[in-house]
Parts: sequence; structure tokens; C-alpha cells
Amino acid sequence: MVVTVLIWGANFSFIKWALGEIPPMAFGAIRFGIATSILLVLLRWYEGPIRWPRGMGWTLLWLGLIGNTAYQTLFILGVNQTTAANAALMVAFTPVMVTLFGTLFGVERATPRILVGLVLAVGGVGLVLADAGLRLSSVTLRGDLFVLGAAACWAAYTVGVRAIKEPMSSLRVTALTMATGTPFLILLGLPELSGLDWGAIGVPGWGGTAYATVLALVVGYILWNRGVQVVGSARASLFGAGIPVVAMFVGWPLLGERPGPIQFLGAGLIIAGVLVAREGTG
Repeated sequence: MVVTVLIWGANFSFIKWALGEIPPMAFGAIRFGIATSILLVLLRWYEGPIRWPRGMGWTLLWLGLIGNTAYQTLFILGVNQTTAANAALMVAFTPVMVTLFGTLFGVERATPRILVGLVLAVGGVGLVLADAGLRLSSVTLRGDLFVLGAAACWAAYTVGVRAIKEPMSSLRVTALTMATGTPFLILLGLPELSGLDWGAIGVPGWGGTAYATVLALVVGYILWNRGVQVVGSARASLFGAGIPVVAMFVGWPLLGERPGPIQFLGAGLIIAGVLVAREGTG
């Protein structure tokens, strides 16, 4: 779990590296095209023939559109327009949003601790957004909102996956929903892909793409799910609260994004909210 947090926390900085040489939608298309291929190969290797579950077509389609197409579009556009630290803070709000959506749709039961956690996390996000609007440019503020929208999409996807009644492994669900969402990401990236100067992409571009694809999407996913099997989902989610802290400190030397006091305070409130909300899940 610690290795997974380190991989995902550093991923924001490597994505920023890649986006310095590759347009955002082209990057998303390349990244998910490769990751989907790898996951389908792994699914075939571990579970045999890749069969589409009967009666699950529409469910897997909308989960793929929300959890991959919409999420990744907003996420990549957002990371391209904000700092790695701010993006990580917005994503750190996801577990609380999952709890909120799960409560609204009857997947989880709200408790007073969850409500306290929501207040703390919302306050932390508000501080980050306010600081971005005052200290940085309106473009950065827009990027923060894009990433926050991406977090909402991922929360909806997570709740949707939890609601699936058909017995399927997490690897199968992830591979098939990625397979339904990736074609639309490729279509969205075609204009940038057609004009991309592949020869101009250097080590930062390819290195960032390789990290974000192989480590963050494939290896990180496998490690995370293995960790959930060993330590349980509740404890695993507590490890995820460390992702924004890792992102802040990795982005400092790699990107020169020195976090300010408001960002540290916002990070503390978001992490506190996530921890309180997760311990209050019933």
C-alpha cells in the first residue's frame, strides 16, 4: 500500500512532465490505449477468454464513459492548467465524495463522523480554490475545478462499480470499463494525435507517459487491489490519504512547485476529513 501511494503521488509530477511535450488529449489517448491493451492481456492471462457478461453491456458502457472518458478528459485538462499539488488535493477529496454519493444512492450509510469529515474536506478544498484564485491566475483556478469535476466522475464510477450485482473480479470490471471508455478518449485525441510531432518528444515526454501508463495505471492498479485483498478496503483507503502529501513533496523538486501555507492547511483539512469520514462508514 505504501508503494502504491508513492507511485500515485508522484504520478502528478510525471504527468506534468509529459504534458510539457504532448498535448493533453493526445496524451490521454496514448496512455489509455496502451493501458487498456495491457489490462486486456492480463485479463486473458489470469482469467481465460474475455467474455462480455450477459445483461451488463449498458452498465459497463456508462461506467466506462463516466470513469474513463469523462474522468480522464477533465483530469488531464485540469492537471494541464493547475499545479501538481493542487490537482492532488482535489483528487484527495474523492473518498469523501464516494461516501456522499454512496449515502445518497443507498450504497453506504451516513453517520455523524461522515458528516464531520465532509465539512472538513469541503473546507480544505475551499481553501485551495480560494488560494488559487487569489495567488495564482484564473487559468489555475479553472484547472482546479476541472480536477474536482474529475473527482466527482471517479466517485460516481466507484459507487456504480460497488452497486454491480453480477459476480466479476475487480480486474475484469476495470479492464472492460476501460475498454468501453478508451475508444471515446482516442476519438477525442485524434485531432491532436494527427498533428503531433512524434520526433520532437523527448525523454520527459516519453518517460512521463511510460510512468503514468505502466506504473500508475497498470502496476498501481494491481498493487492497490492486492493490498485491498490483504488489509481490507477501509484500511486501504486510509493509505490513499497520503497521496496529496507525496504529490506536494515530489512536485517541489521535480517541478519547482513550492507549496504555500494555505495549501498545507488545505491538505491537512482534506486528509483529516477523509480519515474521519472513512472511520465513520457504516
